[in-house]
Amino acid sequence: MNVGAFLDIDGTLYRGSLMIQHFKKLIKYEVLDPVVWHSQVKSTYDEWKTRHGYYEDYLEELAEIYINELKGMKISDLKFANDQVIRLSGDIVYRYTRCIVNYHLERNHKVFFISGSPEFLVEKMANKYNATDFRGSKYLLDNNGNFTGEVIKMWKSNNKEKVLNEFVESYNINLDKSYSYGDTQGDYSMLKMTGNPIAFNPNYDLITTIKNDPDLKEKAQIVIERKDNIYKTNPDVEILEIE
Repeated sequence: MNVGAFLDIDGTLYRGSLMIQHFKKLIKYEVLDPVVWHSQVKSTYDEWKTRHGYYEDYLEELAEIYINELKGMKISDLKFANDQVIRLSGDIVYRYTRCIVNYHLERNHKVFFISGSPEFLVEKMANKYNATDFRGSKYLLDNNGNFTGEVIKMWKSNNKEKVLNEFVESYNINLDKSYSYGDTQGDYSMLKMTGNPIAFNPNYDLITTIKNDPDLKEKAQIVIERKDNIYKTNPDVEILEIE
């Protein structure tokens, strides 16, 4: 049987969100009206940027607007913006997970990217880093290649679980010997299912979930990359709550 490495992209490999970068590129290249940002997203972004709000709130709000704005657009008209996201941002990754991808490939492990970002971007990122296979959020198209506004959201933990099981069957993966890397609650199922789960730069919800899951708490590692330091700790790490 094969060893697998299952990686989230946004916040785990890539130092940001591919979807957000795509949204910004569509505004820059005048595919979207800039008023969409200033009237609907900027206030939530500013709250997060000044650390009065939360990144997840900003991301969820932008995702709904992004989905709505893409509805009716033809995917072929977005090719330039799609390519530019990876060309300009594809190397903006964490040193730890970039090395991890190479580590697994050098040992002939199967490397899988499972991400909440649009699959048409995840595919390009997977090709850039020589991943074995990938899945992203599916933005459904009609018969004319236009976005319908329907999305199969891969940022949901239960959807990641389904995809991971598909990869296990297709590639004959031994989960007990496999690895998973994620940073948010949406990656919980991947971490839970593998023998070597690593929560990388995890948010508060994920650390709390790991602490409250005895089986996962026993086997999980916490890895933090901050500035030029990479360090490992355990799920019992104390989290400071600042009012």
